[in-house]
Amino acid sequence: MRYPHMLSQSQASRATLALFLSLTVGGGLLIGMLSTPDVWYAALNKPSFNPPNWVFGPVWTVIYVLIGLAGWQTWKTRPNGLAMKIWTLQMLLNFFWTPVFFTLHRTDMALDVIVALLGTILAYIYVSYKDGNTRSALLFVPYAIWVAFATTLNAAIWTLN
Repeated sequence: MRYPHMLSQSQASRATLALFLSLTVGGGLLIGMLSTPDVWYAALNKPSFNPPNWVFGPVWTVIYVLIGLAGWQTWKTRPNGLAMKIWTLQMLLNFFWTPVFFTLHRTDMALDVIVALLGTILAYIYVSYKDGNTRSALLFVPYAIWVAFATTLNAAIWTLN
């Protein structure tokens, strides 16, 4: 007998996916709105490879969707595994970088955070792949590439200022 308050496995999976996407995309949007680039950022010396400001929103939105999908895949396969712990750590570091850079104006501390973030992203890719979760590992590759670029950009801004 089915009870209306019980979700099927498929419904529970979709609900979990919605939660992961809400956490990543919604969290990223919220932090972005609370820590927007300001006059301080506009006045910084930036390297020639600094993209226009309008690029960051769409790129991060796509990346947050990929992060959410990877987290959901990991949760489905090993919710208490090492990859899930690394996923959680990278999410915390990801959300921490923006206020450190844009609110505290600490390009040096932000560089430390983003280097740690890149390390956790690479660790997640490695552990996920080794655990047989190739899909999650591959979903993080564009994220790793973007954060490697962002690390270079952060380092250049720190050096130039």
